[in-house]
Amino acid sequence: MVTTNGAGTAAVPAQPSYASGTSDVPLLGETIGADLDRTVARFPDRDALVEYATGRRWTYREFVADVDALALGLLDAGLGKGDRIGIWAPNRAEWTLIQYASAKIGAILVNINPSYRVHELEFVLNQSGIRMLVSAQRFKTSDYVAMVEQVRPQCPALEQVVFLDDPAWESLLRQDGDRQRLIGVQAELSADEAINIQYTSGTTGFPKGATLSHHNILNNGFFVGELCGYTEVDRVAIVPPFYHCFGMVMGNLACTSHGSAMVIPSEGFDPAAALSAVAAERCTSLYGVPTMFIAELGLPDFDGYDLSSLRTGIMAGSPCPAEVMKQVIDRMGMSEVAICYGMTETSPVSTQTRADDSLERRVSTVGRVGPHLEVKIVDPSTGLTVPVGEPGELCTRGYSVMLGYWQQPDKTAEVVDTARWMHTGDLAEMDSSGYVSITGRIKDMIIRGGENLYPREIEEFLYTHPDILDAQVIGVPDARYGEELMAWVRLREGAEELTAEALREFCSDRLAHHKIPRYVHVVDEFPMTVTGKVRKVEMREQAKKLLGLDAG
Repeated sequence: MVTTNGAGTAAVPAQPSYASGTSDVPLLGETIGADLDRTVARFPDRDALVEYATGRRWTYREFVADVDALALGLLDAGLGKGDRIGIWAPNRAEWTLIQYASAKIGAILVNINPSYRVHELEFVLNQSGIRMLVSAQRFKTSDYVAMVEQVRPQCPALEQVVFLDDPAWESLLRQDGDRQRLIGVQAELSADEAINIQYTSGTTGFPKGATLSHHNILNNGFFVGELCGYTEVDRVAIVPPFYHCFGMVMGNLACTSHGSAMVIPSEGFDPAAALSAVAAERCTSLYGVPTMFIAELGLPDFDGYDLSSLRTGIMAGSPCPAEVMKQVIDRMGMSEVAICYGMTETSPVSTQTRADDSLERRVSTVGRVGPHLEVKIVDPSTGLTVPVGEPGELCTRGYSVMLGYWQQPDKTAEVVDTARWMHTGDLAEMDSSGYVSITGRIKDMIIRGGENLYPREIEEFLYTHPDILDAQVIGVPDARYGEELMAWVRLREGAEELTAEALREFCSDRLAHHKIPRYVHVVDEFPMTVTGKVRKVEMREQAKKLLGLDAG
């Protein structure tokens, strides 16, 4: 059907919400190990890895020596291409060593969430068929040794367990074998082979193992680093956990593909340690999810940290509040800070803001599509691309899309279509310049009395309240409207208790009536994943109990 304008001539078709990332820089066509060797040859004496808490540090020459020794140790232990090696530990230097050593022999590294309990650990060990588990002995209140011993009889594929700081680990790391043997092994590897399994945090049932190749994660780390302007002089404070793409890809691989230094501030997130590491190591870049930056900015002695070395950084993992972004730029001096959007299944980054983007672009969008990638926004019901400015589901395609969920082709087919588009489940809009704004999850969208409400819009408004430090909006069951709005808020220190009536009064005349939360719940902390994402599913379940809505 051809539409016409008033004069009877064919109208110009609406611009579709589609963008592809052009680049003069080609994709990397090599393995992670080969890329590391290339970097070592260029920058052998520059810092590669710094563990701030212990003072341990490696130049690139020293780092690859330990990586190669560990790789030979893994080969001597009977591991090789395609075998699964699990890593269950917080952020420490050994995590990084095993990441690169496993890549050098073509083994598949299986990242295990440090917060997993026994039943989750058992599931991952069995579902991925892990032959060797490398584990910390404990982290926070978790006794990993006891937990491993508890599940080991139920995990027939698990042949070897090596605990960090044990003689077995030292033996594995101190192999002085034939480097030519390792070179021969590396020569037999393909960049398109699986190298990593990362389990997505499922909200129902058990998580799924996103399977990623050298090509997936090496290129994603490289191009994230390119857009951050990384060179061998950069030093990146990697605060997010390594078990997640934010830490091991956007952090480690972005650094090693550019000769930059990986700086580990602490095993788990500690806002004071993060800023201390930046100051002591003169970091040029700082990573974190918004809640991490909020905690750092909220330190009573924040002004006592010398952050003058910071140039850039990345905020990602969940929507970045505009007010927080402005403070990161103004108070931390991160003038080139980037917003990244992505998901584990896409290695992870699909869109990113650039250093020359305006403040408005960086606080209101997640940037433009990355190099060599495509994004489009489709109508979830029809699958057709919507015109610019209209909401829909964000889809992405290109080198970054996972090989699939480990041994779950049916689950893979639910999210990756026959044209290899990854359906993210996120609601988004694209403007005429290709900038993407994330408006929420399809499953988080609230339908109140037939009106589609997007929590992000309301949350951004709540941040303007002088007493609110952080805010999350969810939908709860309602007999009249189907769903009602509930705001969970964290208050600034010293603020008086905030009632629903007081918040509604604040919103009155500033926010449309149907967007004003009916319920308010003040909390000290939100339910969170280890990666800093708010668990709205858990919040909704708690809310139903708090409000006596279980029957709804």
